[in-house]
Amino acid sequence: MSEVGEGMTAPDFDLPRDGGGNVSLAGLAGKIVVLYFYPKDDTSGCTVEAVDFTALSDEFAKAGAVVVGMSPDPVKAHDKFIAKHNLGVILASDEDKSALEAYGVWKEKSMYGRTYMGVERSTFLIGTDGKIARVWRKVKVPGHAKDVLDAVKAL
Repeated sequence: MSEVGEGMTAPDFDLPRDGGGNVSLAGLAGKIVVLYFYPKDDTSGCTVEAVDFTALSDEFAKAGAVVVGMSPDPVKAHDKFIAKHNLGVILASDEDKSALEAYGVWKEKSMYGRTYMGVERSTFLIGTDGKIARVWRKVKVPGHAKDVLDAVKAL
């Protein structure tokens, strides 16, 4: 499958979310959506990223954007992650990896000479028209949430 990129229609998803219920791209139609993919709840980089997005959540809301984090972790793990770090973002659970694959972020990775499948930390900025306005791949966490906020404000 070709990689999803800027100018393309964002693939829809309808997944269970923290706190119960579901979150879908169709349900957020007409809003700016910051969709960030991360490997695992409550790991160091993922925690910093979620805390950074939470710290800027009021500014994202003022700019008309909704922030959704997505990982293959189950909803129960998301709920614990949110409670432990007082997070203020939506966390979607993609246990079957359908959205991760649709966005091209479920990739072969390697660490210490071992290869495995995992989430490539990536963020997609989706405009009110449902098209991808900006893509960040292989994200480095420090300063990332602020960069995304700046891009949202520039839309």
